[in-house]
Amino acid sequence: MSEWNKLIPKPSSNFLRVKCLKCGNEQLVFSHATNKVTCNVCNEILATPAGGKAKINGEILSSLE
Repeated sequence: MSEWNKLIPKPSSNFLRVKCLKCGNEQLVFSHATNKVTCNVCNEILATPAGGKAKINGEILSSLE
């Protein structure tokens, strides 16, 4: 790791592309969500807050950094 990377810290949170297990809809979810996140199509719960990182109930397809 270079000196420059040590001086500038990177955030540990990011956005995740999550696929709903019930209907297959893809949606962006914040990794440290503080509220319940539901699917826009079928209202299935995709993420629940867990005191820091959210518990993801769907399939994580990718993370957007």
